[in-house]
Amino acid sequence: MMKIEQTQSLSFDELDELVRPAPEVVEFEEVAKSMVSRRGFLGGGAAVGASAFVMGSTTLAAGKAFAAGEKESRLAFSMVKANTLDTITVPEGYKWEVLTSWGEPMFSNAPAFNGATGGTGASQELSFGDHNDGMAMFSHNGRQILCVNNEYTNLNTLHANRADGVPTTADDVLKSKAAHGVSIVEVSRQNNQWGIVKDSEFNRRITVDTEMDITGPARGHDLLKTKADPKGVVAKGTWNNCGNGQTPWGTYLTCEENFNGYFSSSDESFSLTPEMKRYGISHKDWGYKWSMADSRFDLSKEPQEPNRAGYIVEIDPLDPTSRPKKRTALGRFKHENAELTIASNGHVVVYLGDDERGEFLYRFVSKHKYLAGGNNRNLLEEGTLYVAKFHDNNRGEWLAMTPKTTGMTDAEISIYTRIAASKVGATTMDRPEWVASNPNKVEVFCALTNNKNRGVKPNAGGDATPATGPNPRVENNFGQIVRWVPMNEDHTSSEFKWNLFVLAGNPAVYDDANAGSQNVNQDNMFNSPDGLIFDSKGLLWIQTDGNYSNEKGFQGQGNNQMLVGDPETGEIRRFLVGPKECEITGAAWNTERTTMFISVQHPGEKGNSHWPDGGQSVPRSSVVAIYREDGAVIG
Repeated sequence: MMKIEQTQSLSFDELDELVRPAPEVVEFEEVAKSMVSRRGFLGGGAAVGASAFVMGSTTLAAGKAFAAGEKESRLAFSMVKANTLDTITVPEGYKWEVLTSWGEPMFSNAPAFNGATGGTGASQELSFGDHNDGMAMFSHNGRQILCVNNEYTNLNTLHANRADGVPTTADDVLKSKAAHGVSIVEVSRQNNQWGIVKDSEFNRRITVDTEMDITGPARGHDLLKTKADPKGVVAKGTWNNCGNGQTPWGTYLTCEENFNGYFSSSDESFSLTPEMKRYGISHKDWGYKWSMADSRFDLSKEPQEPNRAGYIVEIDPLDPTSRPKKRTALGRFKHENAELTIASNGHVVVYLGDDERGEFLYRFVSKHKYLAGGNNRNLLEEGTLYVAKFHDNNRGEWLAMTPKTTGMTDAEISIYTRIAASKVGATTMDRPEWVASNPNKVEVFCALTNNKNRGVKPNAGGDATPATGPNPRVENNFGQIVRWVPMNEDHTSSEFKWNLFVLAGNPAVYDDANAGSQNVNQDNMFNSPDGLIFDSKGLLWIQTDGNYSNEKGFQGQGNNQMLVGDPETGEIRRFLVGPKECEITGAAWNTERTTMFISVQHPGEKGNSHWPDGGQSVPRSSVVAIYREDGAVIG
């Protein structure tokens, strides 16, 4: 087997397959392949026909209408062309600037960023974290506080003080842990430039070493007890924080995703449980080597520690003294984001995706109701978890995961949520990533980014992955966005209708289903939709994290990008193209909505970028501010 420390260029899901390959099952592969062609898929001859694109205004009809010039577009900008430049490209009339980057000091006593060494553990604890992802803006007495996830780090740049980029000292581990988590910073625009307000009382780093309360059904359960926490009530740290959420009571939700890649075992004979394997826990970590300086990441010494990661963490960004809370009622899996909405009956509903091939899409419904102006701080502590079941007739249902339906206790459902979902027969999905709820209409969208194992292998739990329903393509390399509308416009309803808003693809190369749906053309094509967020106008911003090779099936698609889609018409336009080898992710607006902030994550992850500083500088993940030259509202 290839050594883990030699695989830094691999994605998280590729690393998962390296240490824990899924079993090969190909019985339905040929059948599934024969099901899907561009003509059959879009014309109704396949398992999911043209009806999959129809709900209210039709995507197919919209594409024809725009081609004929019959409708006025709500996307009021000139589309950016795909490219492979090592910069950010935005439409005419717009500008961008860097708000902050990895390693920028948040406090006056922090040293300036040192790209030659990657800094030290002490400097990183006082500086902006690495690989920024999901974010949200909060306002307090006219001041603006930005919460930003710091998902992971590139070992070669973080440990640039070592020729091979391999951590070897306790300080290397401290620096790595401090680069993860969440950065909370006050931001302002001064002298026509956005930046961090140094030494603000709101500035705060939440890292792998920050204590946080365990709440919900799993609190105090035996599976969460460790030597350091024999009661199982206080966890230490959050890491691999991907997407996010925001509550109407003023808190930030950060989502723990690929937590499994940080654990290892000093005892090679340590026996991995089936539950560990289900969650991708292995004897080897992904090169971080935290266990050499922190025994809680050594499975043979603390086998329960992984059960304390993989949750939604709620943070109060306006109270720097507050302790974050791990909300186990929202389940444990590879959380992408947490899209919160208030149902018409007052219950809080949170939609959640598990970002792994063949995993599931979830919904949490709070036990108690939201009261405007009331004390809502514990609404995420109690509730019911559901998992989605999609049918081929464009209908679906939410399956409750309860002791009665799963044969598991409430605590076990919270800790082993994937297993509970498999027990009730949920639909395996093509890596459900960000979920976004339309603020102006009762409808919800989810990015299904890709799944090369669709129709080829089962998921890690052995559940079949047939190419049907909202996952119609075998070996899906391009991804799609599914939309559903709850019955009776009630987010707590157990039934919904669904369709596909877009099937990404490359019509310049393919003439089958890999060409995509009819609202994809050679000008706006893309692959691997990932981040999704609605603006106040009800337009859907789509961010990609996919194949940027610009070769073969991805020819002409360039670097990762951000597009805007109109749910009413199906129109999609490219708004932004990022620098080389990056992911575009996360989005937030200032109070006036005249500036949009996004994350540019891991530019030059394969060593071919010097963005944003140029020259021969080390590439740095950064938060970027985008605004119109005329100062008008953007989103």
